[in-house]
Amino acid sequence: MHLHREGYNIIAISIAATILILAAMIAFINPWTMGHNILAAILLIITTGIVWFFRIPHRNSTQDSNKLIAPADGTVVTIEETYEREYIKGECIQLSIFMSLTNVHVNRYPCDGVVEYVKYTRGNYFVAAYPKSSDLNEHASVGIRLADGNRILIRQIAGAVARRIVCYATEGEQVKQNQELGFIRFGSRVDVFMPKSFVPSIDIGERVKNAITPIASTTK
Repeated sequence: MHLHREGYNIIAISIAATILILAAMIAFINPWTMGHNILAAILLIITTGIVWFFRIPHRNSTQDSNKLIAPADGTVVTIEETYEREYIKGECIQLSIFMSLTNVHVNRYPCDGVVEYVKYTRGNYFVAAYPKSSDLNEHASVGIRLADGNRILIRQIAGAVARRIVCYATEGEQVKQNQELGFIRFGSRVDVFMPKSFVPSIDIGERVKNAITPIASTTK
């Protein structure tokens, strides 16, 4: 396991602040009470939680050109037919994965392909599990054309707590399945819009892991 680079500054500041606060408490508080023990424990728990949030565990990734692999850790909250007007511009299947604070928050490409479309859109910060958050919340959209000509759209969505979306995609880039796409801080959601010819291989309520769990088959 290692830590994601998006967390380096936050982790360093958190550790430094915790050390300074604890040092000041030890130097100036006398007598030391149970309440001070509790406060010190809370500070250590918060700092540990911040470090844990930016973890990137080692995984033996699933490689399969006939499947889409989960782009994010989390729980599947939506599988439905919809009309995608931004990139696919047609009827498709929307599959949404909600990431809680405890999930690994790195995002990855679900398939090989060429990035044809990248757009960041400002918006609101509704709870990410809310169905309309895909359109109304701040989000980053990445459109990919597969080798067979099919197109999919991946949308990173900010939530009520998440206030920073990081997207590394650039138009014209050739990407690989499970290659890193980006990162979303502190709870969020990732939507995948795929052709109706694709067959979802998971159900609503299932938990998935990025780079491991197949979420759809590209052929019936």
